[in-house]
Amino acid sequence: MVRQTASLPIIPLPRGSVLLPGLIQRVTVTSSRPDIPALLAHVYERAATKGPDGRIDAVPIACVPVASPHVGPNGQLLISNGEEVDSTQLADINPATARKSDLFNFGVAARIVGIDGRGQGEFALRVEGTARIRLESITQERPFFEGSVTYFNDDILPADKQLHELFALLKSRARELVTILRISSLLPRAKGGPPLAPSVTKRLETLIMRREFKEAGLLADFMANLVETTHEEKLEVLAALDVKVRITKVIELLERQVGGIKNNFKITTFTSVPVQILDRLNENPARRQNQFPNMPGVGLLPPQGQMPGGNDQDGDQEASELDELKQKLQNAKLPQEVQKTVDRELRRLQKMMPMNQEYQVTRNWLETLSEIPWAAVTDDRLDRDTLARARKQLDDDHYGLDKVKKRLIEYLAVLRLKQSINDGVNEKILKAEQEEGSAVSTEQVEEIENNARERTPAPAHNSPKLELLKSQRMVDKSPIMLLVGPPGVGKTSLAKSVATALGRKFHRISLGGVRDEAEIRGHRRTYVAAMPGLIVQGLRKVGVANPVFLLDEIDKVGVASVHGDPSAAMLEVLDPEQNHTFHDHYVGMPIDLSKILFIATANSLDTIPAPLLDRMETIYIPGYTTLEKRHIAMQHLVPKQVRVNGLAEDQVIFDQDVVSKIIEAYTREAGVRNLEREIGSVCRAKAVEFAEAKDAEQLDSYRAQLSVDDVENILGIERFEEEIAEKTSRPGVVTGLVAYSSGGNGSILFIEVADMPGSGRVQLTGKLGDVLKESVEVALTWVKAHAFELGLTPEPTTDIMKERSIHVHCPSGAIPKDGPSSGIGQAIALISLFSGKPVPPTMAMTGEISLRGKVTAVGGIKEKLIGALRAGVKTVLLPAQNRKDVKDLPAEVKDGLVILHVSHIWEAIRLVWPDSHWAADSNNVGIESRL
Repeated sequence: MVRQTASLPIIPLPRGSVLLPGLIQRVTVTSSRPDIPALLAHVYERAATKGPDGRIDAVPIACVPVASPHVGPNGQLLISNGEEVDSTQLADINPATARKSDLFNFGVAARIVGIDGRGQGEFALRVEGTARIRLESITQERPFFEGSVTYFNDDILPADKQLHELFALLKSRARELVTILRISSLLPRAKGGPPLAPSVTKRLETLIMRREFKEAGLLADFMANLVETTHEEKLEVLAALDVKVRITKVIELLERQVGGIKNNFKITTFTSVPVQILDRLNENPARRQNQFPNMPGVGLLPPQGQMPGGNDQDGDQEASELDELKQKLQNAKLPQEVQKTVDRELRRLQKMMPMNQEYQVTRNWLETLSEIPWAAVTDDRLDRDTLARARKQLDDDHYGLDKVKKRLIEYLAVLRLKQSINDGVNEKILKAEQEEGSAVSTEQVEEIENNARERTPAPAHNSPKLELLKSQRMVDKSPIMLLVGPPGVGKTSLAKSVATALGRKFHRISLGGVRDEAEIRGHRRTYVAAMPGLIVQGLRKVGVANPVFLLDEIDKVGVASVHGDPSAAMLEVLDPEQNHTFHDHYVGMPIDLSKILFIATANSLDTIPAPLLDRMETIYIPGYTTLEKRHIAMQHLVPKQVRVNGLAEDQVIFDQDVVSKIIEAYTREAGVRNLEREIGSVCRAKAVEFAEAKDAEQLDSYRAQLSVDDVENILGIERFEEEIAEKTSRPGVVTGLVAYSSGGNGSILFIEVADMPGSGRVQLTGKLGDVLKESVEVALTWVKAHAFELGLTPEPTTDIMKERSIHVHCPSGAIPKDGPSSGIGQAIALISLFSGKPVPPTMAMTGEISLRGKVTAVGGIKEKLIGALRAGVKTVLLPAQNRKDVKDLPAEVKDGLVILHVSHIWEAIRLVWPDSHWAADSNNVGIESRL
């Protein structure tokens, strides 16, 4: 037992009045009790010394009953058990004039919970017992008693099997008594019968049912106060410091009470009576008198050892489920603010009847809170091999995507450094705690007593040194990344790989089509069918506070409507400065989302609101090039489709030529989904061929190696045709470079210019866009302005287009074309046409030009150069501003192409025709500076 000594003011209780722990009793104060007003004044003085927040219910007192000559000093009964005591033969002790010898050796520490006025100078104190005490000595008798006492708290061992059996028997006898009282209230009572109303017995049954094992002593005290006992028997219960002894005594009292009621009503048998029937009988007395006597087999002994009461089995199950819920809430390690609210709601739940409408709402809410991972986290596998292991995991799962991988490796590196710092700080904190230690002072007696009464641990008092060390801990704020790219480039699978590399749990939330704000924040729990939002539901599913959350298709979240704005609700979720106190309407408590690694995906940034986009770190995934698709197909897609279609690795063999044929002739996309489908079609065709050969026992004729002709036979005619660089050239034809809008692919594009007699008209064909048409006009203007310098006209004032018209055409007329990147190609084609000098067929170029002749940067360099290499181009002219883009090219592209950078059209002219007079013409050098 936990023992503690304190000096407390004492209220003597008259004969027949015994206060027990956990119970509230009224002490009437009249003019004959001057000691209580004096004690109350003393309590007010002690409360005032604690400041303006001091309360009298925080000042402990003691309530000690008067002694009995039939009870020994240690609580032993000096008469036979059950023997009647004639109270008229005992001296009547007045508590106001009692002496030290008149007080019993045991009492109860209590607190004043209320004062009720009665008029005419009388009032009553309401005192609540908190713990048993033993009176060691009296230090003061007047004007009120004060003495030294020793606290005795119940020492209950969870592994005590005997105590478990006694507790179960106590609950059984207590519920048997309440059930009999409930049934007896329906029958005509004899004089002096039990006066309890059915509603009271119902509440008593609920209270008994929900008592836990750790409250065994409190249940025994409660039942001892409920049954009919003598003053001596109550003193015996009060002095029973051992919980087993106390429960045994109370069980005897309960059995005696039950036997008395049986004899009073002359009932000999008992059967299970459903509580619902009793409730209906209580509601209609006339119906009760007519129907209850017709119920067969009413008695007091339950058949086959069942507990009394018709819904006892359901009640036991309900109590067991509430115990499990309590345990789950304790294991959840709730924050302090949440714990206070949960404790309050749990107490309300225990007082409700299960058929109450609010009961299920509150219970569902508590179960949701118990399943939220408030403190449970996945330990990140952060050691010296972390970065290498994560890099290998990402490389094994995905080819390319270097920017995304780099960002994730950076996050892991920062996380590991923070963890190392925290490990050092934790060691210092542990050492400081060991040096300081902790001890309970005598001034903390009242605080400890209150904490014991409230069943809460004493608050921790940290020194400034400890607080300073704890403030040095590094807090991790996970990045919020947005992967933007076309469909099929691996955004979703990349998020899964991140979770695998970190060793964390993964959860995907699809935001496409979310139109209601409540789907993000949840519904208020008072609504019908209310539930938490998608974020909290995801946390419940993964069970840890630091998972990887994939917010898929965030660009397709609904806009503001009558149901709210879901994209605005996402602002709090994705803001690192706010999401540590995310508020879900259903939970109603702040939830920390800062440990979650959010990875959002989108196909376009156009539909994402600017404030939401500002909160995310955008990483653009442009799509896979042909070379990357070939690597992905050989490493991932082909083995997967071979396995999915029931073939072994050696039963169908793809080589790089076959894969390249599928990529170039049958797919044109940014991702690899269609590529995987086409590979699956080839595998299914080979599966049919292999199955037929096997059934015919002609496996020797089966050929596992695929060829390009096999692909054409299986997939049909080519859907896309690649442009190939020509072997010969003619004036007016230039090879340009193009990147397809679908992403990932690039190719060459021929620019053809022809002239004819006319009046200067320019004709454009090939389904050219407005920007491309303007590029032609800019190129033509520059050539006309510099025609004399180029040697195309005899005089500076001659118009080269005066007596001719030109026609500009780009083949593949059914495909729309647009963009400024063909400006340099248009200018070189016009110069080639007017001068009659052909452009080398293996040379391609891309770049935008201005009216001054300056060559400016364009996009899609990676895709364009890969397409150029595939088409047989040897030399490529690029704008000088795109020099940085060349660094990201694959090595085989750099090795296979001669890349030349130009900043002005004159530089391009000299590189295209190095043997012409333009190359040596010094007058053309430095034109840019003069302009």
